[in-house]
Amino acid sequence: MERVALYLQDAHDLRDGLEYARYAEEKGFEAVWQAESRLVRDAIVPMAAYAAVTERIKVGSGVINNWTRNIGLLAATFLTLDDLAPGRIICGIGAWWDPLAKNVGIERRKPLKAMRETVEVLRRLLNMERVTFHGEFHHVDGIELDVVHGRREPRDVAIMIGATGPKMMELTGEIADGAVLNYCVPPEYNDHALDLLAKGAKKAGRTLDEIDRPQLVVCSVNHDHDEAIRTTKMLLCQYLAQQPHIAKASGVSNDVVAEIQSILGWPATHEQIEKAMHLVPDDLVHRITASGTPDEARAKVQEYIDHGATCPILYPVGGDVKLLIDTFAV
Repeated sequence: MERVALYLQDAHDLRDGLEYARYAEEKGFEAVWQAESRLVRDAIVPMAAYAAVTERIKVGSGVINNWTRNIGLLAATFLTLDDLAPGRIICGIGAWWDPLAKNVGIERRKPLKAMRETVEVLRRLLNMERVTFHGEFHHVDGIELDVVHGRREPRDVAIMIGATGPKMMELTGEIADGAVLNYCVPPEYNDHALDLLAKGAKKAGRTLDEIDRPQLVVCSVNHDHDEAIRTTKMLLCQYLAQQPHIAKASGVSNDVVAEIQSILGWPATHEQIEKAMHLVPDDLVHRITASGTPDEARAKVQEYIDHGATCPILYPVGGDVKLLIDTFAV
C-alpha cells in the first residue's frame, strides 16, 4: 500500500497518542487523524500535540462538525495549526449527527447549504482574503485573519468533507478537496459513493481523480483471530446504537439496532456493551471491518482500496496499536 494513515480516538491515554503518531511517522504512514466524536476528546488539542512532536506526517481532523465553531474561530484555529506544522494540516469536517446534535441544542437544518457556506468562507479566509459574506448560516463583514507573527501568504490546508449520505457525497465532489469516506460500511459501498463524487466534481469542471478519497476503516489486528473479532464487536454494538446514520449505511436491520439500543445507555457502560455485543453478527464484523490476523486485516483493507479508497485511515480496535502500525508499515 503506497498510502496509509492512522486514526486515533479516545481509547488510550492522550500521551500514548503522541507516541503512536511518532511511531506511525517512523513507519512511513502518511497521516494521523484525530476523531471528534460523542462528547469525548475534541480534535484540536490532540492535533496540535501530534503536530508538535512530528516532522513530516500530516495531521487531520477526522472529523470536526460545521455547527459548533464560529467560522472566524474555525479559520483561526486551522491557521494556528498550520503555523505549528506548515503544509501538514488537513481540515476534515462533517455535518454531525443526531441524536447528539439535538441533545446539545443544535438544529441541523439544511445541512447541505450549511456545509457549502462553511467551506466557502473557510477557504476564503485561509486564502488570506478579506471576506464579506451574508448567507443563511454565516454572516461576516470585512473580516480577515490577522497575522501578527508568521506567514501572511495563503495557507495550504486541504478541506475534506466527511460525507455519508448521497447528497452530501455529491456536494463533496463539487466543493471539497476530498471526501473522508466513512467506516463501518462494506467495500462495495464505495462504488456508489464514487459515482456521486464524480457527479459533483463534474459540476465544478473537475474529474474524480482530482478528489482525494481517504477512508476510515475499523481495523482490529491480533494474532488471535477470535480475540480480534471480539474487540470489534464491542466497538460495533456501541456505534450501531449511538450513530444511526452509520447503522443505516452498514445495512444493519432496524430490529438489531433497536435491541442493542434497549440495552445501552448514554454514555454506554462497559457492562452494557458486554451484554449487547453478542447481538452483533460475525458476518457483519467481517463485512464492514478489517478484523483478524495481520494477513486477514491487510486483505480486507485492500478491498477498500480496490473499491476506490485512496488512503486507508486505520482505526485500531484493541490494545496493540503498534502491531497495527507494523502490519501496515510502508
